[in-house]
Amino acid sequence: MDAFQSWLVWALLSALFAALTAIFAKVALQGIDSDYATLLRTFVIIGVLGTFVGWVGKWSNPLALAPRTALFLVLSGLATGASWVCYFRALQSGEASKVAPVDKFSLVLVAILAFAFLGERPNGREWAGIALDASGVVLLAFK
Repeated sequence: MDAFQSWLVWALLSALFAALTAIFAKVALQGIDSDYATLLRTFVIIGVLGTFVGWVGKWSNPLALAPRTALFLVLSGLATGASWVCYFRALQSGEASKVAPVDKFSLVLVAILAFAFLGERPNGREWAGIALDASGVVLLAFK
């Protein structure tokens, strides 16, 4: 499988699991505080990923990471935690079919931030797709 197909398969699987996350979380959030639910979900993720990393033999000493790598992993973790708290709070009071697509406005923000800070240059067709995603969020978010 070439590189394009490889990343595409993983991205499609990510989308599938993200969709299942929204549905499962929406059901779970009935009768539980969203912040507490996020904490419990995080414990499950730690267990699953810890087991997986150990099983495939990829564990290494985190203290051996380059300082820049460690810093950006910490920043990414903080952003992930903040995203999860906000996502679960939105799911608790909103419809999953609206919350999840609005959450995916991150696609538009990633494109803009990658353009500004990483030097990525989407072509015209890609910008059109990004604009369509942004339009969809506007349609869902505002009545």
